[in-house]
Amino acid sequence: MTALASSEEPTVVQPAVRRPRLVGLDGIRGVAALCVMLHHCWLLAFPGYPATHGPLYLAWLIYGHLAVVVFITLSGFSLGVAPARRDWQLGGAKRFAHRRAWRILPPYWAALVFSLIIAWTIVPQPETPPPTGKSVLIFGLLLQDVFGSPSPNGAFWSIAIEAQLYIVFPLLLVLLRRAGAVVLLTAVTLVVATVGVLAPRVSVVDMLMRFTPEFAVLFTLGLIAAAVLRASDRVYRLPYQWLALLAAAPVVALMVVNGSVWTITHYFWIDMALGPAVALLLAAVATARPRPLVRFLDTRPLRSLGSFSYSLYLTHAPIVVAVYFKLIDGRFASGQPAFWALAGVAAPLSIAFAWSFSRFFELPFQRYRDWPSLRAALLRRPAPEPATP
Repeated sequence: MTALASSEEPTVVQPAVRRPRLVGLDGIRGVAALCVMLHHCWLLAFPGYPATHGPLYLAWLIYGHLAVVVFITLSGFSLGVAPARRDWQLGGAKRFAHRRAWRILPPYWAALVFSLIIAWTIVPQPETPPPTGKSVLIFGLLLQDVFGSPSPNGAFWSIAIEAQLYIVFPLLLVLLRRAGAVVLLTAVTLVVATVGVLAPRVSVVDMLMRFTPEFAVLFTLGLIAAAVLRASDRVYRLPYQWLALLAAAPVVALMVVNGSVWTITHYFWIDMALGPAVALLLAAVATARPRPLVRFLDTRPLRSLGSFSYSLYLTHAPIVVAVYFKLIDGRFASGQPAFWALAGVAAPLSIAFAWSFSRFFELPFQRYRDWPSLRAALLRRPAPEPATP
């Protein structure tokens, strides 16, 4: 989707004082995917959403949606790295479309088949009937945010939005190249904010809210943040980590003061308000700051988790739901007992399955960028060198 699947991190040619490799982005993907999975465990174990229940040290998991905010912003950043090196040139719309489809669709379609099997043979997703033939068509074509149908996987909603952002990505680059970052961000934000203001009053505009339009602002912020990799030394060395903290502090304070019900019902505005902080954090990590955080994100477990985070995102929801309803529900009391039992079984099972899944349906499509290369690899014949990002 996504930043989960946007791990195109080319070597950035910069002055010698700059790090030649982007370190930490895979770690961010891994942490965000883990948070989404634990969020789904929390939702099943603690009924009453969007009200917060249970101990404070677990209450933050109610905001798993914000991990998707990170993913979308990181997606814009990751896709912006290569164009930033060449003055915001896309490098060919056809090539871009092929690479995005090749990277996103095979794991997604495989996860769709897996999700349908679980929903039809074990248990469907909570609060929705089993998927239908219409579900197969709509989800297969990534139209789940356009047409309603029973969902086979509670995490699939964002994949369609990500794909639609890919469609507008070339247009964003054109506007960025010709008008600059300020004009681009202002234009996108004004359009999205207008939708948010009018939606409660105009039913036709309210229909646009199913597309989660605020994600366009987050995606644009990530794209613009990639400019740090081509910035002057003075701009490159700005304390982005502290600027990110300053940007996040008032939003977090607002969330704490107003509580989870208010925050979740105002996600449209909260998402946009947190976007600058996430973009600044990505700029900080890309410039290797703060060093303790970058070292943590670059640890082997997080790098490894990030390498198959897309697979984890795609496949964890059916596993979590199946484990809960077949093993946990009715055997453990709601709240902490159910959460720890569910997380203790579903988390390692989901991670292990996602790792195996990625070996068949994700990593081969990263290593080999076209059918001839992939077919040659499968037939154990010498294949052309994988294309560079």
